[in-house]
Amino acid sequence: MKAIVNTAVCPLKAEPKWECTLVDEALYGMVVDILEEPAPGWAKVRTHYRYEGFAPTALLRIGDEGALAWESLSKRVVRNKNCCDVLSLPKVQGVLLQSLTRGGALAVAGEAENGWQKVRLADGREGYVQASILDTYHTSPCCEGEAGLRRAIAEAAMLYQGTHYRWGGKSPLGIDCSGLASMAYMLCGILIYRDANIVEGFPIHEIPRERMQTGDLLFFPGHVAVYLGEGRYCHSTGKAGADGFTVNSLNPGDPDFRKDLAERLSAVGSYFQF
Repeated sequence: MKAIVNTAVCPLKAEPKWECTLVDEALYGMVVDILEEPAPGWAKVRTHYRYEGFAPTALLRIGDEGALAWESLSKRVVRNKNCCDVLSLPKVQGVLLQSLTRGGALAVAGEAENGWQKVRLADGREGYVQASILDTYHTSPCCEGEAGLRRAIAEAAMLYQGTHYRWGGKSPLGIDCSGLASMAYMLCGILIYRDANIVEGFPIHEIPRERMQTGDLLFFPGHVAVYLGEGRYCHSTGKAGADGFTVNSLNPGDPDFRKDLAERLSAVGSYFQF
């Protein structure tokens, strides 16, 4: 059975109850597979990027027919702002129908007019979004050339500047290290493993440190960062004084050098073939 995420940010929990660890978040418009319903009001789900957790069923629209129909629709993704509102009218005075965060997907109806895009929600309602907030919904790499794709990944990661740290988070409301890395790639049409390690069957493979380039991933024990080039990387950290998205350096002479991470760099992962 399939279901559509019908809320801006749907928590995926370690157990089928609210009082437990957040392991991930599914964003509006994502289609998930329901694996089982172990407790009233809860479903164990698998996302399209193969991560599993327990979701409140009240935040899902359950049903294969609706989910398959939704998957077939042309979509746009919230990318260019942290959040956006779907309104009942193509003007700012419209009634709020639904809010989304970056990474949420909407079905589009026709072309944008006068700066507004008509959209369809997962429950069938129609509304309007300021067109400049939306961008291409990529299901394959967004650039054909390696250099352009590397830049796109780094730019997507940098969109989360100012976001505080949330264990299991992956939205501008709060994001963790692997949430940041996975969203940077997902916005560019690439699905990678959601946690901070390299897993067989996903498109990240280990490369020699001296070959790392922009857009590659830096792995530390229990932590991952997106490499920006010239020794710099961005990541989301729970370290006191940083608390979330930050940029640091591997170069000892730089003021934002983090010796503790530089000394514990355990692997460099890349999507790209050499």
